[in-house]
Amino acid sequence: MADNLFQGSLIEHVGALAPGWRRALEAEPVNRTLHTIDEFLQKRLQAGATIFPARPFRMLDEVAPEDVKVVLIGQDPYHGPGQAQGLAFSVPDDCRTPPSLRNMFAELAREYPGQYQAQRNSLLRWARQGVLLMNTALTVEAHRAGSHSRCGWTTVTDAILSSVLSQPRPKVLLLWGAHAQARQSLLHTYPPSGPVLVLQSNHPSPLSATRPPRPFVGCGHFSEANRWLEEKGETGIDWLNNDLPTGTQGGASPGRDGASGKRQDVLW
Repeated sequence: MADNLFQGSLIEHVGALAPGWRRALEAEPVNRTLHTIDEFLQKRLQAGATIFPARPFRMLDEVAPEDVKVVLIGQDPYHGPGQAQGLAFSVPDDCRTPPSLRNMFAELAREYPGQYQAQRNSLLRWARQGVLLMNTALTVEAHRAGSHSRCGWTTVTDAILSSVLSQPRPKVLLLWGAHAQARQSLLHTYPPSGPVLVLQSNHPSPLSATRPPRPFVGCGHFSEANRWLEEKGETGIDWLNNDLPTGTQGGASPGRDGASGKRQDVLW
């Protein structure tokens, strides 16, 4: 059995978030939507559905709102057993590299030809440096891509993004594909409090990575994001840091190791 199954109450996961993220989800329409999603998840579980991931808000556990420097938006979690981690595009190191992530690594190799080395699949190391790896839907059913994309998650993830935009720190939005690019409208709905650089391209999926008008292959976004952040006085992201992160950050989401209370996130 996969060890990344969602169980329990979504509201408990929200309650375990760090205060900064909980505040982002307190508005009545968002809170009401969270309860609606929770009811939906409970009904699907009772019907025998297998739902991923175990920690839908994992991306919020790893970086505080005020520390976000890059937002990388995905669509919905991977739907295969053992894949989804609650971090967009990321899978555990012992999983096969998904095609989109493989293209992301290929782009890194193109942008940093003299420094690149084979990369680990888990992008936790990026999250710990200030990259918010957020899908617009945070749960999915096994082998059913997009199965939870219309259950209300966009209201929740838009609230998270608006909270990030309210922070004065300079930040880069990496919008790859039409689904992610639709979120750009939030810049008008919630004008950002600090400088924002928007970088757009096709999705890194093999189905679109080389197609016009904005191919992902050759986009140069990793290095361009760092140049801009450094111009704004920020430290760039070490995209090639392949070290295994240790310890935990952020809130104490449900999903602990028995009575010890220690989080299991060495590979996750």
